[in-house]
Amino acid sequence: MAIERRKDSKRRVLRDGEYQRANGTFEYRWRDKLGRPHSVYAKTLEQLREKEANVQVDVLSGLSVNERDLTINDLFDKWKQLKKGLKGNTARNYHYTYDKFVSRDFGKMRVNDLKRSDVRAFYIGLIERRGMKTASVECVHTVLHQVLELAVTDDIIRYNPADNALTELKRTHCGDSEKRKALTVEEQKLFEDYLQNSARYRHWAPIFTVMLWTGMRVGEVTGLRWCDINLDEGIISVNHTLVYFSKGKGNGGSTFAVNTPKTKAGERIIPMLPKVREAFLLERQFQEELGIECQTVVDGYSDFIFVNRFGSVQHFGTLNKALNRIVRDCNQSALARGKGKTNTVLLPKFSNHTLRHTFTTRMCEAGVNIKAMQEILGHADSQTTLDVYTDATKELKQREMIRLEEYFQDTDEA
Repeated sequence: MAIERRKDSKRRVLRDGEYQRANGTFEYRWRDKLGRPHSVYAKTLEQLREKEANVQVDVLSGLSVNERDLTINDLFDKWKQLKKGLKGNTARNYHYTYDKFVSRDFGKMRVNDLKRSDVRAFYIGLIERRGMKTASVECVHTVLHQVLELAVTDDIIRYNPADNALTELKRTHCGDSEKRKALTVEEQKLFEDYLQNSARYRHWAPIFTVMLWTGMRVGEVTGLRWCDINLDEGIISVNHTLVYFSKGKGNGGSTFAVNTPKTKAGERIIPMLPKVREAFLLERQFQEELGIECQTVVDGYSDFIFVNRFGSVQHFGTLNKALNRIVRDCNQSALARGKGKTNTVLLPKFSNHTLRHTFTTRMCEAGVNIKAMQEILGHADSQTTLDVYTDATKELKQREMIRLEEYFQDTDEA
């Protein structure tokens, strides 16, 4: 006796697991390998069978079909619990970046619905609607790619939709950011002379001199303690960095913390140039004259060298604001002295990190060995040093060719 197959209202034969509901819509039911029941629904039989095919592919591929409602935010919470080995500040930066740029909108998307085009559209939106630079989007990508990779590892999705998204973004938006430029020799001299001779800004000279002639990162300089330097032997021991981070909503704003370097290369000894030693002595003299002492303890660290008038550690934002004022007033002074001359040297707007880049450039110009540069700068990857070296020497060659051309022009005119 033939078995009569189930049919829908249009007399179409329904497959195993397919059902037409009372309201005319369709349902496909199946059980996973643990025997747990699942269902998907569709308005038409054709749509149902498309979803059914996806389910079968997932089952055959070993993907987890019981996590179809998992959102990116859910996955991020899981990633936070599982991700170990990150430095404290790195983890805080990751969490802050995700909460600020991903969680509110994009993070609510279901992981199983995510396509490569969705990630690319999200990155483009950060640039075009929120005005972010590709370097900032790269920070978002670093976190998001790791989070989505967890879904691949857990067999929730077959591939990471963030793969290559940043590479393509950089190609299409390659012109939205400029390479960080170092101060020229003339600009550097103008900056240093102005600091030394300005009554208003002279107290900033020691910290900016140390940055400019050691190549240390701003957090390494602001975190220096008197016990980290040896004025007699002329050496600086870099063994930690001072960071400032947000503690998150409802946790009391932001605070300072001390982190050890991310890599072993970050721990290093830097020889002091004479002007760096003089800068430390000048800072000590300045604080003694004004009766300033360090009043701050951060994670058990105290006796910081560079403190403000209240004895608190310096904040990188305060230093950048000071640089903005110095550049403004220095340029006004230079213009007044130049009396409208077109060749008057002026300072560009720059930040703390520009001083590190300037020091690196001066080392390149002086022909310092690349391996020595890598160790002084604390680069874990020699390619980072080589990239900076290549940029600096390229600009140096261009300047020398211009000088050569000017020399021949002067000779012809003579």
